[in-house]
Amino acid sequence: MELTREKVLSLLPERKEDGHKGNYGRLLLLCGSRGYTGAAALAAMGALRCGGGLVYVGVPESIYTIEAIKLTEAMVFPLPEEAGMLSEDGTTQIRQLLKKMDAVLIGCGLGQSTGTKAVLSTVLREFDGPVIVDADGLSLLATSPELMENRKAPTILTPHDGEFSRLYPDTDEDRLTQSIAAAKKWNCILVRKGHHTLITDGTTVYVNPTGNPGMATGGSGDVLAGMILGLLGQGIAPLEAAACGVWIHGAAGDRCAQRLGQYAMLPSDLLTEVHHFLK
Repeated sequence: MELTREKVLSLLPERKEDGHKGNYGRLLLLCGSRGYTGAAALAAMGALRCGGGLVYVGVPESIYTIEAIKLTEAMVFPLPEEAGMLSEDGTTQIRQLLKKMDAVLIGCGLGQSTGTKAVLSTVLREFDGPVIVDADGLSLLATSPELMENRKAPTILTPHDGEFSRLYPDTDEDRLTQSIAAAKKWNCILVRKGHHTLITDGTTVYVNPTGNPGMATGGSGDVLAGMILGLLGQGIAPLEAAACGVWIHGAAGDRCAQRLGQYAMLPSDLLTEVHHFLK
């Protein structure tokens, strides 16, 4: 099914006149590491621009000050780290936070270590709400598929083709068939990024027509992951939240390309165009 503006708008709920921030999601991002502060900031802003009510961002303590300055509208807090990445020592605090959250995003700029693997394991095995796994989270998952064992709640995986090949080794199947098979294998909602991004739960398939090559730069995927998180906070079903996020992200990119050109546009520019596609 090809996504259209009309389809996306039909899936976006109206904001209630008497609504408050608690109605639009308590959202947790576990992202960022030393040298990758932009990933966490872009993802958090993506969630905020898509209407997330309360956005919490847990980062390694050594980059806390940087993220707190970048993110004035989110609630940033430091977590224990090792070598600039989240460490297993923070999992006790994370467990307490998970009890209050509606959705979680993990992986943007996270880094790969025994500590970040422990954090990912805690989220996937102990959080009973939807989880988005992106970037380094996908690389950790590819080498440790057991982390998904017994997971019942929705999980959204957002690989580009390189990450996808690690999750689902190359076969002779076409891109669509591969993606459906991978979604079934991983019991997930798969967002296979690229030209005509595919979004599938293994049964229903959405094909996205928006986006352009100017978006092929580091940070664009972080914005997308955050946008999907923000839409989950509105109470949109996970498959539809992923589909809407992808379409809006691409449409915002197309406006950026018209305004700035494909060479000059930046991932942060996408955030300034998102409002054109929301109610």
